[in-house]
Amino acid sequence: MSARILEGAPVAQAILEEAKASVARLASKGVQPTLALVRVGEDPASIVYLRKKREACAAIGIRSVDLEYPAGIGQAALLETIGRLNADPATHGILVQFPLPAGFDQDAAVQAIDPDKDVDGFHPLNAGRLAAGLDGFIPATPLGVAILLKRSGIDLGGRLTVILGRSNVVGRPLANLLSRKHPGLNATVLLAHSASGDLSRYTKEADVVIAAMGRPGSVTGSMLKPGAVVVDVGINRVPDPTRSSGSRLVGDVDFESARLVAGAITPVPGGVGPLTVACLCRNTAAAAAGEWSEIG
Repeated sequence: MSARILEGAPVAQAILEEAKASVARLASKGVQPTLALVRVGEDPASIVYLRKKREACAAIGIRSVDLEYPAGIGQAALLETIGRLNADPATHGILVQFPLPAGFDQDAAVQAIDPDKDVDGFHPLNAGRLAAGLDGFIPATPLGVAILLKRSGIDLGGRLTVILGRSNVVGRPLANLLSRKHPGLNATVLLAHSASGDLSRYTKEADVVIAAMGRPGSVTGSMLKPGAVVVDVGINRVPDPTRSSGSRLVGDVDFESARLVAGAITPVPGGVGPLTVACLCRNTAAAAAGEWSEIG
């Protein structure tokens, strides 16, 4: 068996085209969706991620505003910046890039953002809306996973879906989202984590396995049920002396062994990654229109 490859780029491009149409409709009404990108410190990965977000926004007509501060700015000044953006009617979305430098309270920064401008979907109010099955902003990566599965013709209704990892960025919101009573979703979700012991006890029974642990190559083909759908959210940089950079990107799934057992699988890179950026743009366009995240 050789698994069907679930490429994220075509779906991400479709999402961006839909967001671009929304942006054009807003422009005809004199509204330009605007996203504030707040970065503190010089974390190299954060700089790369923000560049990708900035480029995607520009490509579909979303204005991005870069607010870059040294690590010594302090928590109070960061919260003051967020408060100013909350009060600015021309700013529709606010994204504080994580991780913040040592000494900053990330939870306090998230909670300071106006929930109606929280296009990352991390504010407790939006997390609560998601858990309760109400409209709100859904974090971009979980939203991207749901859209990828739905547009790939994979109906989760009643299917055992094992999510590996319980972070507030991916695992928890994804469990709430995929179990929602909604066409294409409605999954039977099991959320496993570092205290779950032998993960293969769960993955071998799963119709769908979603890996979001941040541990390279943790899920192997021997851990999978034949024909399972495998979604790899992990992005890990590992040493590779054969590359000019000295390293390469891999997921949480051992792709080569898993593809021989799975029915469908996402690659890394090229799977979930492009969807995260596309869904952030989609959320920003929705915020400018006074709407919420849409699953579809």
